[in-house]
Amino acid sequence: MAWNVFKFCTALRAFGSIMIVFFLGLVGVTYYAAVVAYYGPHLFRGGFDTLIAVAFLFLFHLLLVMVLWTYATVVLTDPGGVPLNWRPLREEEKGDADPLVGLGYGIAKIGTNQSAVPGDFKNLDIGFCLKCNRLKPPRAHHCSICNRCILKMDHHCGWVANCVGALNYKSFLLFLFYTSLAAILVCLALLRVFMEIFNDDEVDLTPGKLAATFIAFVSVLGFLIMHITLVGANRTTIEFQAKDKKTGLTWRYDLGWKKNYEQVFGTEKKLWLIPVYSKDDIRRMPALQGFEYPTRPNWDPQH
Repeated sequence: MAWNVFKFCTALRAFGSIMIVFFLGLVGVTYYAAVVAYYGPHLFRGGFDTLIAVAFLFLFHLLLVMVLWTYATVVLTDPGGVPLNWRPLREEEKGDADPLVGLGYGIAKIGTNQSAVPGDFKNLDIGFCLKCNRLKPPRAHHCSICNRCILKMDHHCGWVANCVGALNYKSFLLFLFYTSLAAILVCLALLRVFMEIFNDDEVDLTPGKLAATFIAFVSVLGFLIMHITLVGANRTTIEFQAKDKKTGLTWRYDLGWKKNYEQVFGTEKKLWLIPVYSKDDIRRMPALQGFEYPTRPNWDPQH
């Protein structure tokens, strides 16, 4: 009998909640090892040790706040679902949207055949979801775990028990960024402990110290670098995995690294390092909401 993997979606959602608790536990272990067991006592030694401890504790707590803030934002923010009866906007309905996002969408009536995308939409990268039985915007994909189509879906992340999509992708990237910085900081701070271990010197290590040091070395830096590369090319993880391997084929949404990054982080650079957008960016850039994406000038799907 064939296995129906979708029966396990509820279990996967429950597993995501467990992963949230597990992540918070890792944060707690790291905090105990780096702050309570190691650098906290250094505050009272005086001299250079106290100075180093103050610097470490300040940077660590600053990064910890950013890690928890961005993590909570990814977990609690709806990644963006496709509204009921969604249709592409007519040109006159777009108002004063940013000219960068003008695609010239047109309204077309849906035919009687609901199993395929109407011909008028095919060249606009409009999809049709057989599970939701409705049209879906460009770059949207159906998530079997969330049981709905997600705008500009990147992937479903078990660590946050949520999809990563148009509305929380920036927060997800910032979470990776600050987690990587925190891991590097803890790793460097406990480097002497590692050296003592490898030199077979006797060192008083609690299980918390060992766990925190291991966590610091097993960093998410590689994952962050991968996503930075994807943002620079204006691709999601799903789009990268499904990309056409044809030599010389250009990606229709690649507008250059600057505009690509603005579609994720907004145009207000002062807000790039925090998980919020300016009101002007939200109003002017439908790409931040996951509905419309400009294509390369003179883009030709055959080249």
